[in-house]
Amino acid sequence: MEAQTNTATSIWVVDDDEAMRSSLQWLIESVGMNVQAYTSADEFLASHYPGRHGVLLLDVRMPGMSGLELLEQLTKEQMVPPTIIITGHGDVPMAVRAMKQGAIDFIEKPFNDEVLLDAIRRAVNSAEQQRSSKALVADLAARFANLTPREHEVMDMVTAGQSNKEIANALGVSAKTVEAHRARVMEKMQASSLAELVRMSISVEKL
Repeated sequence: MEAQTNTATSIWVVDDDEAMRSSLQWLIESVGMNVQAYTSADEFLASHYPGRHGVLLLDVRMPGMSGLELLEQLTKEQMVPPTIIITGHGDVPMAVRAMKQGAIDFIEKPFNDEVLLDAIRRAVNSAEQQRSSKALVADLAARFANLTPREHEVMDMVTAGQSNKEIANALGVSAKTVEAHRARVMEKMQASSLAELVRMSISVEKL
């Protein structure tokens, strides 16, 4: 077995089979990962909330709400974490459906420990990227919210390709005033170039 991984990302195991759940928990904890185990989809949903950070290791066939139904519910609520489906051979079509719902991988039983751990590591990397991306978006939104209404106008015009003179004429102010607004926009948005400001503007439009 490889050296310990050690990660702050939690692995959420959802499986109604106690022996399988315990085995998975032992295996994942043996490489230094934090594990939280759940006996059902409903139990997991009761503890899940927006912004919660982790990887979901999900049995596709369970009494009550199935793994697929859980994934569909998380998709509706836009709370889908990186998800690995655990499936028996006969459940492969269900696993494929789960991937169409947002799961990133599926593992067939019986599985090799290292194959599963490799899949979990990939999912953890995906979770970390997802978390980093969300943090960047939140930071960008905060910067944009800090602009004054006039600075919003100037940013829109600058990123649309208008010159300082054109913006001054449109707003009825001097070119020097536009330059001052533009400098404050660049400073508040922490943009080092016009190209970077344009990329930020495109990202803000998607928020």
